[in-house]
Amino acid sequence: MKLLYLPLLILSLFAATPADPIDKVAELIGKGNIHEIAKLFAPDVELTLMDDVNTYSKAQTELILEKFFAQNKPISYKMLHKVNSSANYRFGVVIITTDKGTYRAAFTLKGTDANTQLIELRIETEKVR
Repeated sequence: MKLLYLPLLILSLFAATPADPIDKVAELIGKGNIHEIAKLFAPDVELTLMDDVNTYSKAQTELILEKFFAQNKPISYKMLHKVNSSANYRFGVVIITTDKGTYRAAFTLKGTDANTQLIELRIETEKVR
């Protein structure tokens, strides 16, 4: 009788495990869901969009990315690389295929799981296939 409940226990453990913040951000970027990702922006975000490098406020960053993804509609994305060995800093790289081309997005997250903030985002054209 006890073995009948074991699969339910195992499933509940996986369901209770929080999603990796890197995977969550990668998915939001890959789908172009800027309104959801903006909730994770730090008050100031270092944004590199092609050759334009600057630090913008949370609201400015959202507007800039909204315009970029309106002009480059995501079709698919693939997680290329992630580093989550530090408790306070995490890093991810995503390849985004859009209707206009392929881009590489690299991002840095700061903070713990409960208070994770996106502090840096770089979107550049993908040069290597």
